[in-house]
Amino acid sequence: MLRAGANSFKLQTSRGAAAMTDGVHTDFKGAMSYGDYLGLADLLAVQKPRSEQHDELLFIVIHQVQELWMKLFLHELDAAMACIRADDLGPAFKNFARCARVQEQLVRAWDVLSTMTPADYLAFRDALGRSSGFQSFQYRMLEFKLGAKDPVMLRPHVHRPEWHDPLLAAYEAPSIYDEALRLLARRGLPVPDEVLTRDVTSPHSPHPGVEAVWEEVYRHSGETFDLYELAEELVDLEDLMRQWRFRHVTTVERIIGMRGGTGGSSGVHYLRRVLEHSFFPELWSLRTKL
Repeated sequence: MLRAGANSFKLQTSRGAAAMTDGVHTDFKGAMSYGDYLGLADLLAVQKPRSEQHDELLFIVIHQVQELWMKLFLHELDAAMACIRADDLGPAFKNFARCARVQEQLVRAWDVLSTMTPADYLAFRDALGRSSGFQSFQYRMLEFKLGAKDPVMLRPHVHRPEWHDPLLAAYEAPSIYDEALRLLARRGLPVPDEVLTRDVTSPHSPHPGVEAVWEEVYRHSGETFDLYELAEELVDLEDLMRQWRFRHVTTVERIIGMRGGTGGSSGVHYLRRVLEHSFFPELWSLRTKL
């Protein structure tokens, strides 16, 4: 009876599966499938551990996933910047919202990597050679678009024009904060001329005149609500960047302590210094006055 019951169940399952595929394409000869559309054959073939250590695949996957999220982050950030230039803030707010969701995924990725112990990492660390997250083209592109400009960061990419050239263009272009301040000026707010005409290849320095303009936006938010919302979107953007950087620092320290990083970086020492940088300083300092 039990055997017959098991066979009956298998038959019912088979019929159920057949019913589920009725009307669904199962022959993809000459047609595009899910795997074709996503390029899964290529995507799943690029994880190539250089050692026999179990945890190296984790290390590779986490960093590749972060690079994919950064690609989307840059896509949305570019769209937001274009909207700000066009004084069309409604669509920009949607882009900012998506950036925030992407940033949350970037922060959470460190939770997975932190399951790796020092012994796990040190077992394959030599296989990394001179490679380092410090050399991430997309991360540097994000920093440039957010205003953290440093010409030294162009050097690791000189040998790859397809990365160096767009990175140089971002270095020479206004940051998202520059675009926001130009928008404030176009709206008639008294943004100091020396800020509007400054060399955009240099990082923005805190300016009392800029703080005063943002303070006016906050104190009269009912009249300038879209600018007030823009300010808060920028604060959210930086807040999540800080969280990402902090989780990066703590994950690295948890795994390698105070050792120097691969590729010649100083590891945790460098990452801690980066934590102190602010992209939009006046949006934080004005809060003391409100």
